Amino acid sequence: MKQVVQNYKSGELALLDVPEPACKPGGVLVRTVYSLISTGTEMMKVSEASLSLVGKAKARPDQVAKVMQSVATNGLSATYRKVTSKLDSYTPLGYSLCGVVEQVGEGITDVAVGDLVACAGNEHALHAELNWVPKNLYSPVPAGVDPRHAAFGTVGSIAMQGVRRGEPQIGDVALVIGLGLIGQLVVQLLTSSGVRVVGVDPDPERCKLAESLGALTCAHPASGIVDTAVDELTHGAGVDQTYLAAGGNTNDPVELAAKLSRDRGRVIDIGKCKLDLPWNAYYEKELDVRFSRSYGPGRYDPSYELEGRDYPIGQVRWTERRNLECVLDLIARDRLDVEPLITHVSDFSSAVDTYKSLNEGSLKAVAVLFRYPDAVARTEPVVTSARVSVASAPAAALPAGQPVRLGFIGAGNYASSMLLPHLVERADVQLKHVATTSALSGANAKRKFGFAAASTDIDDVLGDSAIDAVFVVTRHSSHAELTRQALLAGKTVFVEKPLALSESELQKVLDAIEESGNDRLQVGFNRRFAPLLHEAREQFGPRVGPASVRYLVNAGRLDHGSWYNQTASEGSRFVGEGGHFIDTVSWLLDADPVSVFATGDLQATLGYADGSTAVITYTETGSSGFPKETLDLVADGKVLKFDDFVRASVYSRKKWASSRIPKGRDKGQAAEVDAFLSAVRTGSPMPISIASLAATTLATLAAQASVANAAPVRIELPQKAGSPA
Repeated sequence: MKQVVQNYKSGELALLDVPEPACKPGGVLVRTVYSLISTGTEMMKVSEASLSLVGKAKARPDQVAKVMQSVATNGLSATYRKVTSKLDSYTPLGYSLCGVVEQVGEGITDVAVGDLVACAGNEHALHAELNWVPKNLYSPVPAGVDPRHAAFGTVGSIAMQGVRRGEPQIGDVALVIGLGLIGQLVVQLLTSSGVRVVGVDPDPERCKLAESLGALTCAHPASGIVDTAVDELTHGAGVDQTYLAAGGNTNDPVELAAKLSRDRGRVIDIGKCKLDLPWNAYYEKELDVRFSRSYGPGRYDPSYELEGRDYPIGQVRWTERRNLECVLDLIARDRLDVEPLITHVSDFSSAVDTYKSLNEGSLKAVAVLFRYPDAVARTEPVVTSARVSVASAPAAALPAGQPVRLGFIGAGNYASSMLLPHLVERADVQLKHVATTSALSGANAKRKFGFAAASTDIDDVLGDSAIDAVFVVTRHSSHAELTRQALLAGKTVFVEKPLALSESELQKVLDAIEESGNDRLQVGFNRRFAPLLHEAREQFGPRVGPASVRYLVNAGRLDHGSWYNQTASEGSRFVGEGGHFIDTVSWLLDADPVSVFATGDLQATLGYADGSTAVITYTETGSSGFPKETLDLVADGKVLKFDDFVRASVYSRKKWASSRIPKGRDKGQAAEVDAFLSAVRTGSPMPISIASLAATTLATLAAQASVANAAPVRIELPQKAGSPA
């Protein structure tokens, strides 16, 4: 395998062929997907290696002291041989990566082969194709997190440990000196904690970046801007904490920290800067100087790092691994944004040239990633994305007393049995026009449900300014196009599922929303409106931790002549129906899926940003005597059990169960229609956001793509529109 190494004596950098590591007990073998260059620590090593022996001695006086002690103990000749041998050996680089578990060692039960993990350690998370990583130095990556972002886990932990050492409180004012990679992460962590941040760096571009990530003011230390900002923010008292994230041999950072700190303020050293403390300044303010040791408690402890002995959480709340888990969780929940920090992504084969460019200054970067092509090709999920507009005009309420005037496109079995019966008797609804492909179907709908008019031309519905809302209840292949036309015509639209049969169809609908500014759309995902499911969710109560959902859909076989079998034109059966079940789970979890992995006929595992998972099994081969839909939700020590819209129960401190006398399978159509009409009448937001409708549609399509490609699919919505009502 290939690994980046350096000869500290000559300064040579090489991409060396080395033997693959073995998978030992107590750890996992990880194939790297992305590894991160620490532009501070690593580049300092690279720079030092290019110095002369005298220069190296000046740069590392601590090592010189060790050499002198060895001379006194072992003699000059033996020490010389020992030092030159060590200098002339290859040493590894790297300590922060994301990769895929390739083998699992004995005693490891928390990950499996194929899992994505973030790894730490300057001996275990190296710039190499394969690394053996002990248990306490890796953490599973939450579903939906980009592997590039997960590669920041270790440097994020370094920044987090520094912030923890500062003990910030809401409302504090903090000064961050040095806005490189660690400093930028510290800025974000502090602002997320309710701290007002001022930054210092001689590079104006880094100052701008920190301000874009939440800092109030950032400037060159000599500009005077920072002094003024601190004075105004603290009313002259000084900052509560100063975080030293700078490097170099100047003493300016510690002097500036003393100048701008309040009485008994805290100064936290995260980087490696000169610390010649001005005694009077630190004494007079009684400043509390603290060091932050790398990624957190456990660092440099062999029993923790190598033997996997964890510290009890009651004694040590935040260890190396728990810090790593926390950073990944923040990234998953969009509370820590590392994407703006990525300056350059280099192929691993170009690693040596990348280091040289950084060292020579031709590549100026905050963060640089190495991409490992073979691993990416095997593990990077397919990305399914859609552009979701956030721009829409506010909807006007209907005049008081005016009924909602409806047009229908399509009046087949579902419309006639599940939707129109809930509309025909309502005094606040007027059925204006129905358009069907068959003249006789239109005539039957007009006679049975009392439509004012019937025709075979959809323009009679879409072009009628007296119609407020349109129901699209046709075959699947026409849904997206009819929805697009209705939105462009300015109508509020109810379309039966699915919204679209392909990503391109979905994008055309979303483009129509952006073009028209009309986002008044609802898809017929009725199960989230089912009264029994609502009652069960209420009994379950709020959820704090990740949830696990199991949803079995015993769909049964289709009749031979069913148009659902026309997959070439109408899409697969799961594409037609699957959105129901995905939407139901997403409503229960109050989140949209970010990844899908599906196998067989058809079992889909959905991942959510908070670590929740849902397994939806959709099968045609079950017994007709078994209920069609059964669902279990487990979280926070509670279990919700739902049986086919007939019975429900919740197991927590007290068990709750629905009535043993079923009142019929109410799957929510009446409540769904009522919610739609209410939104039309009042102009209030639609019951389901456009972003959620798009995410559910993409997830449904992704399940098919995942089966075809035998790979997970990541779902991305670059812009988020609206939120569930």
